[in-house]
Amino acid sequence: MTNLLAAFLAITLYLGCTVLLMMKMRQSASIAALSKQMILIPGFLGLGAHLYTLSMSMMSPIGINIGFFTALSLVSAFIALFTLVSALRHPIEILGIVVLPIAAVMMSADLATTSIHLLPPGSSGGLIFHVVSSIVAYSILGLAALHAIVLSVQNSFLHKHQPGGLIRLLPPLRTMESLLFDAIIIGFVCLSLSLASGMLYLDNMFAQQLAHKTVLSILAWLVFATLLIGRWLVGWRGRTAIRWTLGGYISLMLAYFGSKFVLEVILASA
Repeated sequence: MTNLLAAFLAITLYLGCTVLLMMKMRQSASIAALSKQMILIPGFLGLGAHLYTLSMSMMSPIGINIGFFTALSLVSAFIALFTLVSALRHPIEILGIVVLPIAAVMMSADLATTSIHLLPPGSSGGLIFHVVSSIVAYSILGLAALHAIVLSVQNSFLHKHQPGGLIRLLPPLRTMESLLFDAIIIGFVCLSLSLASGMLYLDNMFAQQLAHKTVLSILAWLVFATLLIGRWLVGWRGRTAIRWTLGGYISLMLAYFGSKFVLEVILASA
């Protein structure tokens, strides 16, 4: 299978799954007989084609490419994976309706552009662990940020006593908040591993080209740590939890993708 064919297949399956999820949430009679597991199958197949496309664009004899658009596509694939798995257990299909089209767009952008940042062959296992744990952390905390946005909308509608439409199909607020903090805890652990492995295996995390990334990543870690402590000691929830979640993820995205965009896209084309 060629890279373009796999990408086209992934986009088609992602969008097909999105349409089915929308029809399911609207309780369309035409798919009433289909279980949620059956509806999610095209999403998982699309994810498989997406990962195949990524493997073809990332792996080469001269190293592993984790350029800006490739990294975006990889993170979107992980977010799609975590969303689909979560949707199997919880009624959060609305996240899939948002995530799957975004994954299709990110994959298309990766194929349509050229951004190269190679990990050379023979890179240490510690460095690879740092990269993988970073990407997993960005993905899980990205899902948490998206979850926080949905929670914010749900919270707003309920406070206005307008629980209709798609909002009534979501789990109760307490369940949504519990799922949000589950994602934050897992993402925080991965981010901690990423920072720890970076300090161990990178020559100098505070070198000029890495200083802003390191500082913003540590700032994001502090934000999420404060949020979890506040949740544990004071019972932070609702808008407070939403604001801290989004603030932490913005810092994290600026740390990684902000610096990569400047170095690999803006300065590379200058």
